[in-house]
Amino acid sequence: MNIQHSKLRNLYIPHLATIKTAVQETLDTWTFELAFQDPALRESFTFQPGQFGLISAFGLGESTLTLASASARRGSLDVTFRKIGRVTGGLASLNQGDTVGFRGPYGNRFPMERFKGKNLLFIAGGIGLPAVTSVLYDCLEARADYGDITILYGARSSKDLVYKRQIAEWEQRPDVNMVKTVDPWGVTEGWDGMVGLVPVVLEQINPSPENTYVIMCGPPVMIKFVLQSLEKLGFGPEQIYLTLENKMKCGLGKCGRCNVGDLYICKEGPVYTAAQTRKMYPDF
Repeated sequence: MNIQHSKLRNLYIPHLATIKTAVQETLDTWTFELAFQDPALRESFTFQPGQFGLISAFGLGESTLTLASASARRGSLDVTFRKIGRVTGGLASLNQGDTVGFRGPYGNRFPMERFKGKNLLFIAGGIGLPAVTSVLYDCLEARADYGDITILYGARSSKDLVYKRQIAEWEQRPDVNMVKTVDPWGVTEGWDGMVGLVPVVLEQINPSPENTYVIMCGPPVMIKFVLQSLEKLGFGPEQIYLTLENKMKCGLGKCGRCNVGDLYICKEGPVYTAAQTRKMYPDF
């Protein structure tokens, strides 16, 4: 069931937000920290891990982006995007102090209550890492509530890794197993991580499926082969949660572009178990 913010006066009218900070993660990827211009909304706004919003580049349109900050944070929220089209190109041209629009939050959420007391395996590829970080941040803020935490993150090359500062922090934590990898053809001088595609590295680190949930996001081709590797390692489809954030469009399921099989990602997702995604093939 979709969870929508009660403060929205009209589903189609965005709230104004100021870019507090703009960080260029890679050559084509940015992270904005946004603060609502309405003081009351700035302090009252809440969302659940896995939900998303629509960010407006005025005069160009909207882009759906997962909310990538800790859900308990008040005063601002983070979104990360890659410059791949007209709207994200317009967002990439903005700077600290500029104004954007925001609609949301939309979508369902990760079942955080189900994860308590369990080992957690986060798997992400490329720009998929921001989509699972709200879950990760919430787990790290209540670290004693969870078992082992492993993060497997891969990108085409070290230059394509996002959240390099956060990755360095996770690597230093004794209560987190941080595994980073790049494609074999993407190794650059000074690389200190693993080398190999995410499904291959996953089988190499050989995580135990016992008492473990998987939280995953990445390109569809990565997800397809990671699901095969997880099955080989003994993970059941109900243990695996995916966010299909790249399938989201208008946020309301009205435009129809989020349709996969007989599902509408904006209305019913973006978070699904692997068991639920099986009926999406071959459309997935």
